[in-house]
Amino acid sequence: MKERILLKTNLLVCLVIVAGFLMTAVLSYRANYSASIENIEQVSALTSEDIYYQINSILTKPVNISLTMANDSLLKDFLIGENSHLDDQEYTQTLQEYLNTYKEKYQYDSVFLVSAATSRYYNFNGLDRVLEQGDPENFWYYDGMLKSAEECSMNVDNDEVDGAQNAITVFVNCKIKDDGGSLLGVVGVGVRLTTLQDILQTYQDDFNMSAYLIDSTGIIEVSPDYSGYEQVNLFEIGCDEQGQKQQILSWKEEGSALSFWNSGQGGQEQEYIVARYLPELQWHLVVERDTGALIESLNKQLAITVAIIIVILALILLLITRVIRRFNMRVVQLAKSVEQERQSIFEKATGQLFEDIYELDITHNRPANRATEEYFEKLGAPPGTFYDKALRIIAEKQIKEEFRQGYIDTFLPEKVLQAYEQGKESLQYEFQITRDGKHYYWMRITARLVKWESDQTLHMLVYRQNIDAEKRQEQKMLQLAQTDEMTGLLTKTATQRRIERMLADEPGESFAFFIFDIDHFKQANDLYGHIYGDSVIQAFAKTLQEHFRNGDIVGRIGGDEFAAFMQIREYAFVEKKARELCAALSHTHTWNGTGWHVSASIGIALAPRDGADFDTLYRHADTALYETKKRSRGGFTLYHDDMEEGKH
Repeated sequence: MKERILLKTNLLVCLVIVAGFLMTAVLSYRANYSASIENIEQVSALTSEDIYYQINSILTKPVNISLTMANDSLLKDFLIGENSHLDDQEYTQTLQEYLNTYKEKYQYDSVFLVSAATSRYYNFNGLDRVLEQGDPENFWYYDGMLKSAEECSMNVDNDEVDGAQNAITVFVNCKIKDDGGSLLGVVGVGVRLTTLQDILQTYQDDFNMSAYLIDSTGIIEVSPDYSGYEQVNLFEIGCDEQGQKQQILSWKEEGSALSFWNSGQGGQEQEYIVARYLPELQWHLVVERDTGALIESLNKQLAITVAIIIVILALILLLITRVIRRFNMRVVQLAKSVEQERQSIFEKATGQLFEDIYELDITHNRPANRATEEYFEKLGAPPGTFYDKALRIIAEKQIKEEFRQGYIDTFLPEKVLQAYEQGKESLQYEFQITRDGKHYYWMRITARLVKWESDQTLHMLVYRQNIDAEKRQEQKMLQLAQTDEMTGLLTKTATQRRIERMLADEPGESFAFFIFDIDHFKQANDLYGHIYGDSVIQAFAKTLQEHFRNGDIVGRIGGDEFAAFMQIREYAFVEKKARELCAALSHTHTWNGTGWHVSASIGIALAPRDGADFDTLYRHADTALYETKKRSRGGFTLYHDDMEEGKH
């Protein structure tokens, strides 16, 4: 009788334990799955952002270099006079040295020039070949550049140049036009595809995801496995089970990302996709993360859990009460193990990207765990301090003054609640922070807003990421993009933008716009070579800088053309300044024992008398420059309304 009661008791206990274990396993499975899905979304978004900035950093400089060469008067002069020197080896050698100088200086894999008149393809080795229309290898030139309205384009192709071994290369192509707007040729540089592929492969290996750069039709231009040369369409090999092609290709919001899930059978998330648009390249970045490995891992964990249940139940039947007690202990241990494993996975995935992670209970205006409380106390907040007060303490002690108010306005509890009610799921703020009160570095805070289902409170997970190196690189790239590397002056585009900004900021003020052209500069290159010519340009630029104030704008707008813009009190001052510049710029330039007389022709337009916008002032100053060169060179001319606008 006792045995029957004991058996029934054990069976009942076993049933209860079985039910409890099954519920624990299911809940653990669901919790791990939800946490892993959230982790995939966060890591994918951050990964796509990092790739976006790296690709932009790598390809922005080749675009600027190609634009600089396309506006170089030396190349224009070469193409205009090409037909008279088709068999002149010395003439071709001059171009070869020019292209090779850019190749060696910037370490590009290819630097080339195509003549629109003769279809000749020149590179750093000299005359390489003549492009024949109808040859599929020349599609990029005849059907791409010649028929396109774009001034610059980018394509992926094999490099046919001798010695390149048909390596797949990303080419940046820019049109060269004469002063009348007629096409003279195409110039550009090439960067080996492997450089970009290595970046994408690194992220694919580190974060178990796939990344692609595609064009406006879906053709994969760059990925670890494909290039634009194979003409493989991403939407024909995957990524379009539910018709996301149009959604991805139409997304062109610069600086933001499109993200969504592709659902598999049973509505379960199968693939997470993040898309970004790179306007400078007119390409789309697509990052995919598959949940197949995650599902397999969770299923394996569930199977192990079920096996453990069976073994423990067998021991319970043999050892009765003792086994029941041990079984109960095992339940507790298993629950802790699952939580620790989930926490370990999350910390490992995010610890590589972020300095610190804190959790805040926004609804109750307080830290959500002990680690966050200790962080606030370490910064001087008394124990039990409410979050909004601790936030102000952090701002006062660590954050640079000009960023404090923005930091507070972004993360105050009322601001966070307001943002969540507006549909925002994340907040971000970049600022400078210090540890010692003296040295500041850049920090990015990314906050994820999550509503706890259990009590309907709003929590904020705060991720702190050191982005000092990224910011320094970004500032360096911005400086490079605005600065002519040979002279240190502003580029043509940067010059125009700063002049437009000065005109807009100070309407009605008087300004003088100067255009300088080195007289007979081609003679210096022809007689003494391009390296000597470069020294002339550098010395000329230095002289210009010495004769203008810090607040004045001085830039290089062409091969041997320069511009300057300065605020003036009265128009009479300009003529005196022009005479001073003519005298300073007229001298004998000596380099490596070789001397050559330098002089400059100057054209001047005055604002607002001759115009109140950049284009008008540039056109009138250019007309005045033409008058100077037509008259005698080596002098200056102030524009007046009776002048007939011309070109030089």
